[in-house]
Amino acid sequence: MAASLLRRDKKATAAHLKADLNRTDNSSGLRQLQELLDNVLNPEKPPSDTEALDWCKYLLAGGDGFEEFCKTVRSYDNATLCGLVWTANFVAYRCRTCGISPCMSLCAECFNNGDHTGHDFNMFRSQAGGACDCGDSNVMRESGFCRRHRLKTGENVPSVPNDLLLMSEMVLPRFIISIIQYLRDGYTEPESATDRDLQKVLQQLEPQISFLEDLTKMGGAMRTVLTKILTNQQIFKELSMGQEENLYAKRNYEKYLSALKNSGLVSVEEKGSAGAGAGAADSPAGAGALSLLGATAAASPDEENKEEDQDGGQCVGQRKRVKLSSSTKDPSIMDSLKHKCFLEELLFWTIKYEFPQKMVTFLLNMLPDQDYKITFTKTFVQHYAFIMKTLMKSHESDTMSNRIVHISVQLFSNEELARHVTEECQLLDIMVTVLLYMMESCLIKSELQDEENNRHVVVNCGEALLKNNTYWPLVSDFINILSHQSVAKRFLEDHSLLMLWMSFVSFFQGMNLNKRELNEHVEFESQTYYAAFAAELEACAQPMWGLLTHCKVKETQEYTKTVVRYCLETLQIWFDAISFVDEPAPNQVTFHLPLHRYYAMFLSKAVKCQGLDLDSLLPDQEMLMKIMVHPLQIQASLSEIHSNMWVRNGLQIKGQAMTYVQSHFCNSMIDPDIFLLQVCASRLDPDYFISSVFERFKVVDLLTMASQHQNTVLDAEQERPMLEGALTFLVILCSLRIHMGMTDDEILRAEMVSQLCMNDRTHSSLLDLIPENPNPKSGIVPGSCSFEEMLSAVADFKAPVFEPGGSMQQGMYTPKAEVWEKEFDPIMVILRTVYRRDVQSAMDRYSAFLKQSGIHTGNPWPPYKERTPLHPCYRGLVRLLHCKTLHIVIFTLLYKIWMDHQNMSEHVLCMVLYLVELGLDNNMQEDKEDEEPCIEEHCHDSWFPGTSLLSNLHHVINFVRVRVPETAPEVERKRERERERERETPPSTSAETSSFGQSSRRLTGNWRENLREAQLFSLVAERRRKFQEIINRSNHEASQSVRPKSSSRWHPPGSPPQMVTEILEIRESMLSLLVKLHQKLSAKQNSLSAGWLEEADPARHSHGDGITAIERILAKAASRSRHSKRCLQEICGRVCPPVPPKKNSPGDKKSMDKEERRQRARERQQKLLAEFASRQKSFMETAMDVESPEAEAAMDVGSAEPLESEVLYDCVICGQSGPSTEDRPTGLVVLLQASSVLGHRCRSDEAKRLPTSDEERIFPEDTCGATNDVRLALMQRYFIDSSCLQAVSIGWDGGVYVQTCGHTLHIDCHKSYMESLRNDQVLQGFSVDKGEFTCPLCRQFANSVLPCKPGRGTEAGAWHTLSNKSPATLVKEVENLQDELGIFPVSTYTESNLTKEMESVIKDIKNATQKKYMDYGKNPGSPDNDFLFMYSVARTNLELELVHRGGNLCSGGASAAAKRSCLNQLFHVLAMHMRLYSIDSAYNPWTRLTQITQNREPEYGDEDRPEVPMLFRDVPSLLIIFVLTMPQPLRKEHFTCIVKVLYTLQYTQALAALSVKFSPEERLAWSNTGAAKKNMPNSEKSWETLLSHVISELTKAKCTYESRSEESMLSSSVWSPQSIEFTLQQFCLPFLRLSCLLQHHLYGDNLPGCPLEEEFSLLISCLGLLPGPTQSSSSMSSSAACLEWNVGAFELLSQWCSELISLAGTPSQQAMTLLVQDPQWTAPHLLQLPDNYNTIFQYYHRKSCSVCNKTPKDPALCLVCGAFVCLKGLCCKQQGICECVLHSQHCGAATGIFLLINASVIIIIRGHRFCLWGSVYLDAHGEEDRDLRRGKPLFLCEERYRVLEQQWVSHTFDHINKRWGPHYNGL
Repeated sequence: MAASLLRRDKKATAAHLKADLNRTDNSSGLRQLQELLDNVLNPEKPPSDTEALDWCKYLLAGGDGFEEFCKTVRSYDNATLCGLVWTANFVAYRCRTCGISPCMSLCAECFNNGDHTGHDFNMFRSQAGGACDCGDSNVMRESGFCRRHRLKTGENVPSVPNDLLLMSEMVLPRFIISIIQYLRDGYTEPESATDRDLQKVLQQLEPQISFLEDLTKMGGAMRTVLTKILTNQQIFKELSMGQEENLYAKRNYEKYLSALKNSGLVSVEEKGSAGAGAGAADSPAGAGALSLLGATAAASPDEENKEEDQDGGQCVGQRKRVKLSSSTKDPSIMDSLKHKCFLEELLFWTIKYEFPQKMVTFLLNMLPDQDYKITFTKTFVQHYAFIMKTLMKSHESDTMSNRIVHISVQLFSNEELARHVTEECQLLDIMVTVLLYMMESCLIKSELQDEENNRHVVVNCGEALLKNNTYWPLVSDFINILSHQSVAKRFLEDHSLLMLWMSFVSFFQGMNLNKRELNEHVEFESQTYYAAFAAELEACAQPMWGLLTHCKVKETQEYTKTVVRYCLETLQIWFDAISFVDEPAPNQVTFHLPLHRYYAMFLSKAVKCQGLDLDSLLPDQEMLMKIMVHPLQIQASLSEIHSNMWVRNGLQIKGQAMTYVQSHFCNSMIDPDIFLLQVCASRLDPDYFISSVFERFKVVDLLTMASQHQNTVLDAEQERPMLEGALTFLVILCSLRIHMGMTDDEILRAEMVSQLCMNDRTHSSLLDLIPENPNPKSGIVPGSCSFEEMLSAVADFKAPVFEPGGSMQQGMYTPKAEVWEKEFDPIMVILRTVYRRDVQSAMDRYSAFLKQSGIHTGNPWPPYKERTPLHPCYRGLVRLLHCKTLHIVIFTLLYKIWMDHQNMSEHVLCMVLYLVELGLDNNMQEDKEDEEPCIEEHCHDSWFPGTSLLSNLHHVINFVRVRVPETAPEVERKRERERERERETPPSTSAETSSFGQSSRRLTGNWRENLREAQLFSLVAERRRKFQEIINRSNHEASQSVRPKSSSRWHPPGSPPQMVTEILEIRESMLSLLVKLHQKLSAKQNSLSAGWLEEADPARHSHGDGITAIERILAKAASRSRHSKRCLQEICGRVCPPVPPKKNSPGDKKSMDKEERRQRARERQQKLLAEFASRQKSFMETAMDVESPEAEAAMDVGSAEPLESEVLYDCVICGQSGPSTEDRPTGLVVLLQASSVLGHRCRSDEAKRLPTSDEERIFPEDTCGATNDVRLALMQRYFIDSSCLQAVSIGWDGGVYVQTCGHTLHIDCHKSYMESLRNDQVLQGFSVDKGEFTCPLCRQFANSVLPCKPGRGTEAGAWHTLSNKSPATLVKEVENLQDELGIFPVSTYTESNLTKEMESVIKDIKNATQKKYMDYGKNPGSPDNDFLFMYSVARTNLELELVHRGGNLCSGGASAAAKRSCLNQLFHVLAMHMRLYSIDSAYNPWTRLTQITQNREPEYGDEDRPEVPMLFRDVPSLLIIFVLTMPQPLRKEHFTCIVKVLYTLQYTQALAALSVKFSPEERLAWSNTGAAKKNMPNSEKSWETLLSHVISELTKAKCTYESRSEESMLSSSVWSPQSIEFTLQQFCLPFLRLSCLLQHHLYGDNLPGCPLEEEFSLLISCLGLLPGPTQSSSSMSSSAACLEWNVGAFELLSQWCSELISLAGTPSQQAMTLLVQDPQWTAPHLLQLPDNYNTIFQYYHRKSCSVCNKTPKDPALCLVCGAFVCLKGLCCKQQGICECVLHSQHCGAATGIFLLINASVIIIIRGHRFCLWGSVYLDAHGEEDRDLRRGKPLFLCEERYRVLEQQWVSHTFDHINKRWGPHYNGL
């Protein structure tokens, strides 16, 4: 039966079966179908057999065509979601205004069809793939839906007829099982086969899976059917195992079962062993690995070691598995999978095959079906552990990660779904367990603190899992679901989960431990720190921020309490595990303390948002002391790293220090650490805290009054930076308020101000630099209103500026003046700078502001800034500022600075004063007893009476005991004193048992009773004592065990030299020291007069240097306490005799000399700089600067003064000055480049528009280059080649342009310069072998040297004077001069160096352009061809100069282009070369211009073609030919004569061209009016008579006017005499401009400027065409009045016309169209671009290339002609040259300007080099968006585009853009 069906036509069979199945009794149909399918879908056939697919298509369609079937099904599509699935690199959109979930994305179509004006959206390139959310109200707001998905289409779609999808329901299950069977068959375990085989299986299945994908695209109806099939458990049961008798199916099923076996997290054999263990030991902790989980499913022992598992290889001991077991609630997470439907098995194989793209797309395409979505999500969650297990073993983990996230982000972004699977499938448990399982595979023993006994395990950052970020899909899913409130609440309520999570976080606590290298440099710098920082940020911090967003209100207090409790518990466990007592191990630091940071952040939130009492969340003092240690260790290490104490660890340690404070990490790392330290400081004893800080920073030994000390832990050069570090840290600690009372807005403002103060910033870099709460759903999202408002409040926008030649500026934000004045906060800047130089930069900008606004001119100190008041919970922090320990340190440092001890610095003083001022501003309690002097109280130390800074300020300290080396100067001084005075000295107390506790001792003898002596002060001992006290207070019995290990570490006994205790006499208070420092800083005695305080006003002192700072502090102290005021007045009044402080160390002497030496060096430098500047100035005056074409500069090269002397040239290499001679010629540095700028000119003023739709096109036919090519080609068809080649110019496309910087050099010097460049190995941006170099003086790019002609300057007198010869004589003289030609050149110029050089330059000129731009003749390389090329070079340069002058000569001679022009020299070289060709006198055009020849019959010599008639010839070309072929220098009278003669020809051409434009009637009318006036005098100077003569002559040849009649009919304008006059003038203007310019260059005539309408009359008077005075009175002077006819005008006209008439009967009459020419061209323009970049991007980024018909990977657009090309595309390569380079040769003669569509930037190709020019599209903030990374809307920046066009037209790309590189034809 089946066989017969198979043989029949597929379509008929399908129809027949469908009919059968539609009957009520369909059993036979069913049977037939099953048999047919058994045969067709036989799994033993190879999958590549397409027959099966065809059958399926026909069967589904049930007799119709498959295409029609698709259409029909689509018409029943009821989907309201778009659901378009895309893969990586697809361009999609994200709108933050419309998104509910941060992952929301839209396809371009839905985005463009929705209304998102004014929204915060961006375009992005998808990294992992995604799907369009349009229509899904769970993910985005409905207002953002597009037009198509806004309608709930479901309502009005008709219901699906039953029989339509009947066949599908029957056939598809079989089709799907056949795919599954292929997948089962093809799979092999990784050990036994290479992964390539999997790819092969997938490739074979490609068509089948694509077919499924196509089905999903048929819309809702088909998806419903597929969902039914995929989720139906019954169908699966029936088909999955296959029938009993089918052996193949059974085997196939067994394969599947064995594959399933290893799908649990813990594989079978591990379970077996674990189960056995657990059974025996029967204790939860007994078994090693995940024992409890295994115990539930203990396998029979014989199954145990069937196959070695992949994990089994590593021994458990090394891996230190954690006891996860006890805490996982649901053991099934670990079990093998079981499948109940097709969907589950399909997903299983998708995972096994590592997520093939097609399968992923198919599974995602089904998502718009809601039932499917729910089932699929559950299936995905069920397989979640298995997915991650597969991912860990995958070789392609990157690709696989992307595909996994592609799926999961679609499922978990939806809050409903996420909540559903969390509740039903334990998603959270699964995720946390799997994360733990994953990290377990790479744990190692921690070496923190106690290496031997450490029981803590941490992740090993060197493992692939962390290094390659393999965990990110899992973590990103976790963060994604925690962003849903309902899910996060479940997580926070589930205590066992929280505990599990904390143990996960503790894996990262203390990872990547750094040990300081003390001896030699570390051999291998590991870069694992990247992995460590990324892991902490992604796996710990981001989930933390996610949870924090849900702890914002009072109601969530309980959650916070729970988290805080677990944090503390875990921390306690951690301290025990690393056996930590009280001292951190030396020389170790880890930057990773996620547990501390969790604790800190939840504390901060609790106080800030939930109103919890801080004390209720804090542990006891002992725990606080422990918690404080590690964060403090990090702060001290930062300082050590910056003090170069870790240099031997290599650069990576600096990298860690930078990353720790970097903007993306700081609010998850340094901010919580500092906050935690602030909390500890506010609750611990302040003396203990302060002494801990100085001890950690290792500067305890430095804090002594003695001038010398011994430091056992630091080198001398590290002491100062470490002391600065410690003080700066204290200042930050006391003044930072980020978590201590600032509101979010204040924080944002402070962050913004600190970033802007460092540097002006672009909007995007500011967004990037401001630490935002990393969780996407948090309050401050970049681009939110608060950000923009705040930005406009603190900063001004500086629009991008365009200096031509400057680098392209971006739009920048710069701080407003009042921000500098009131808000600049150096402390915040120090906290946020990654590079130390940024702090300096901020200070420089600050002082520049103060100078500019006149507030302060000197070198200012960092300003002091008032702080936000502390939150009441943290008031304790202020006690730090009011503790004796700090005051002793402050006193000591002030004394040391005053005494000039070593290692003190301005920064130390600055920070000390900052601390004093902070103390004054944050008073502990109001001091009541401040009035009378403080009564002696029994205090336990003899330095200060109390703790209040105010009262301690004026407390005088008389004597201090210090320990000094015996060699110190203090000891010497003491001995002298002791001889005088015998007295009882108190026994010197050792540093350890310092006499702190005793009441202060009195000195006896003849001292006054109440004098005190400050005891020897030991921070370390003090800190120990405090620690002991606290411990004793908290637990008595523990006090024995917790003795400090040994203090010998800090004081090595008996270190040389011997230390002795001495007593110093001080007699100062802090106030008096401040006054003395003021004197010292201001360098004058009594700098503060007694009355100074009265007029002091603290507000005035907010900006300034140290003097101001001291004054401000004294004023504050005086105003806060009357006692201080009295003391101050006393001190100031006591005018002390000038006793300079004693110099106590030889180092100071050195330092003074050093200062002096520095000063001298500085002066020398100033002098040198000034000299250099003046030199530079003089250079700038001689050399015209490329960058500013308008600036005035030196005179024309060579045209010095009109003297008779020779011109002198300076050689910029050897510096000698002299004339250019035959044997040692001088040359101009020039750049020769081919240019097609002229050829791209058009007639219309409007630039052409870039097409952005298929309807628009660009037509290149109307450009100047194309028109001239057509003209020449037409001439060559009908006239003699040799005369054609003199009748026009070429070089419109690919002409050679010569430009110079104006510097000259000897040609032999140049040669040696080139040699040196050749040997120079430095990689230059140019190729020396191609003759390229940079000018030795101004570094401008050049590639040749143009020899200067010897002899006098241009303005040589005799050649200049006009004689009064008659025109006829002059004409004759010109003719004779031309005849001399042949003899003239060679005889005088024998082969000299000069001629050689000239020839080599000619060679360079020819090499500068391509062959095709030179060979226009019939026989290439002929002299005629060469001749044409030579005079065209002159023409090109003249024309380009005209273009640079704006297309006319109205601006006069001021144009800078002329100043640097080398036309004079160029003409000379060309003339030299052209005189080698003589013009055959029979053909000499001069005679035909000036004589009436007796009716010469046209001689058809060569190929029976006539010469080109005079009226067809290009007049400017003739001018240049005449000038170049006559002996140089040419007398000016002869030049004028030539111009006059040629003007008559030009004029006649104008008349002829005009007459063609008339309609026949007009022509008749004008010819009659003119004829009437013919006999009047001067008739040959009236255009009317001439016009009528031309018309009547030309009418003789019928063809002239016939062809054109239709055209002239169209132009209905009526010609008035004025319009005719205007037209004639316009026609002649280009010729006159060119002649005038030529005259200017040859004779140095000035070009006066004039208004545009007077240009014509100006030019004719300049050229001397007007006999007599100029009649400038009439603004439109008559154009005919300038005609000077040498012979009878009418005869000459008739002769010229007759040349045309003689063509009439011949084939050449086609050439009559040449009569109509229009020499007017507008300035060259680049294409006009659309305003919005999106217009270009949307049209071109998907457009296919016209050559290869593929969509290019890097599409590019030529901005000159609009061609669309593939950048770097190998598809369009020709002869090894890629398409962009090829195009640049065709279109711009090797200059190309391309816009790269996918990057929005422009690249320039110039010859063999290219450079990135920048972008002409900027966003709303004036920034480029290279590579469209930000995807913000971009708009055309007109100024930039103008700059680009200007550089193109002026050929200055080479000079202005600096970064060139070779492109090797690969673009």
